[in-house]
Amino acid sequence: MYAISAAIPTESPKDSPARHPSGSRRLEREILYTRLLMYFGIVASILAGVGLGKIVALRFRLSRPGLACADAFFAVNIAFLMYGSLFYQLTRLAYFKRLRSHRRASRDELEQIYERDQPKSLAILIPSYREEVKVVRQTLMSAALTEYPGRRIVLLIDDPPNPSEPEHARALAATRRLAREIDAMLRAQAEGFAVEHRKFELRRSSGPIQVAAEGRRLAHLYREAARWLEAHAMTTEICNHYDAIFVERILREPARAHLERAREIEHLSQGANPLLKTDAVAREYRRLAALFAAPIKCFERKRFVNLSHAPNKAMNLNSYLALIGRNFREVIGPGGLSLEECARDDAQLRVADAEYVITLDADSLLLHDYALRLTHVMDQPEAARYGVVESPFTAVPGSPGLLERMAGAQTDVQWIGSQGSTYYNASFWVGANALLRRSALEDICEIVHERGYPIRRYIQDHTLVEDTESTIDLVVRGWRVYCYPERLSYSATPPDFGALLIQRRRWANGPLLIVPKLLNYLAGGPERIQKLPESILRLYTLTSSTGALAMLLMIALRFPDAKLLPIVWLLLAGIPYYILYCRDLIACGYEWWDLPRMYALNLLLIPANLAGLLRSLHQGMTGRQSAFIRTPKVPGRTAAPPFHVLSPLLIFASIISSTLAAVADGGWAYGAYGVVNAFCLGYGIVWYVGLDAAWRDVALGLGIGTGLLSEAIEAPAAGPKRAVASES
Repeated sequence: MYAISAAIPTESPKDSPARHPSGSRRLEREILYTRLLMYFGIVASILAGVGLGKIVALRFRLSRPGLACADAFFAVNIAFLMYGSLFYQLTRLAYFKRLRSHRRASRDELEQIYERDQPKSLAILIPSYREEVKVVRQTLMSAALTEYPGRRIVLLIDDPPNPSEPEHARALAATRRLAREIDAMLRAQAEGFAVEHRKFELRRSSGPIQVAAEGRRLAHLYREAARWLEAHAMTTEICNHYDAIFVERILREPARAHLERAREIEHLSQGANPLLKTDAVAREYRRLAALFAAPIKCFERKRFVNLSHAPNKAMNLNSYLALIGRNFREVIGPGGLSLEECARDDAQLRVADAEYVITLDADSLLLHDYALRLTHVMDQPEAARYGVVESPFTAVPGSPGLLERMAGAQTDVQWIGSQGSTYYNASFWVGANALLRRSALEDICEIVHERGYPIRRYIQDHTLVEDTESTIDLVVRGWRVYCYPERLSYSATPPDFGALLIQRRRWANGPLLIVPKLLNYLAGGPERIQKLPESILRLYTLTSSTGALAMLLMIALRFPDAKLLPIVWLLLAGIPYYILYCRDLIACGYEWWDLPRMYALNLLLIPANLAGLLRSLHQGMTGRQSAFIRTPKVPGRTAAPPFHVLSPLLIFASIISSTLAAVADGGWAYGAYGVVNAFCLGYGIVWYVGLDAAWRDVALGLGIGTGLLSEAIEAPAAGPKRAVASES
């Protein structure tokens, strides 16, 4: 009944109160709606709970303890789902409260950083493992074009350094070459602006400057920057919606801003008493000199035996974080090539210091003001204990595929949960992109050993949700996670059912294992009462994967006596959630009829969430860590494992069976609920998986393809590759 959960990790910039003329009225209206519907839902939930309690009491009075226990278990499941509904409504209310007080920093405030002699150093780290070169190109370009003086970018290539397969060797060489090409291209563009900056400083040191002439030069330079971006946009082939958003928001949006800046500067520099002052001219030159000054380097940890080779993103990042601010030389020993710390003059690898670090997935994009806005927040006095400032990613809009579109809608609405949780100091770090304070990372660093070598671990890799566990490490030491309430980043959504399964199964595998660490944090210290809101929200976030089990039991098993259910109150308790969720879908650019489609996707993903939950329990009992399986990014479709294809069919059959049994017992209302679930799950099986694709995946997974079927399953030599979603 409450399957659409917002517990896992909206407003577009045009809806920001700072940009939308009716923003404040809209916010007050949404706050009012949320409060009224939340109170209504709480009352309905209480009445539903009273009704269920009466049923349990009746069973005991009739000396039927078995049925009483079954009813009580059913009530617990419903209570957990209602808890999830309340979580969403609370975080939604908090989100709009935050927007009400949010003031967008002005351009002048952001660009004051160009007046500093030594702004805080920033490194942008992009972990990459066998990504498509085109995807990495766009991510590197977005990182290079996000504005911040003195930023540097490092592509952390995690491919095996000496691949045996020719295809992988060619892809690795292309990735290495890509970083050098983009670096050279940007360096050539940046040098021209740096020369103009140096010429200006010479003119200023030799006497008073001519503001009108400088204004014309600046306007010309900004038009040059805009032309360069527009030329790059014109030569970028648009093959899909990801290309379209890259061209529009990463290239053309800043190009338009540069043209507007040129017109503004020309206007301010005219007249006998120009409004453009010398200090402002100097700032503009410094900004121009920094626009394209973003050196790009590659680093491959697997070349060195004394760095971690653990196959996950966390240890890829940790390996480079451990090198920051230090100097190394390469040494060949008995085990192979290793890095040895040395004096700067003897170093072959000099890693500059970085007070701030942005981590960015290789399939994500940053808007041009991402770094300026997040570092501006981090630089404020009240943010001294902010360890992470983030703008959780938005799904790339415009997907032609229904499944990708609905999975993206989940991401876009779940953004509210992250934003609202910040109000209660309960946000979790979302690892696709974030700005990190390196002193906070050093505070949670620990030394572990791998293959006999000491390894610095900043980001935990005990579980597959490394950012979630590291969040608890940070808050234990007094650091906070802050979500900036504007959308400044995009990330790819899996385009097919097999790839989505891998992603969602990984997301569900691990949060439950972090609960003991969270409980220790919440139980410690003198501020237990003050931590109560944070405790409730964090605990639900970590246990939300168990909602899949509660939902499965709700829809697939029959209530012992459906006629006794307080079905009216149960339905009324759920209505506020769906009304608000529907409003948020529409605000994110979707349609109201996407709500049942979303429900269908959640039903379809119940087995994936349960699989992740079971793997967590297995790791908790055995201590054996689950293998990290990256979300496949291949040109063709990712085949789904037979279990995840067949289990929705079994759930569908169970829903039909329990619905018929309920109707036979006179539980017509409960039967209608079953019909809705059967219809939505059937819709998901047909439209999100596809009957033909389901049959092919089962045959492929079980190895039963023969004849024409075998030929259909095997990809032809000229056709696209298909990855298989491994069960390991």
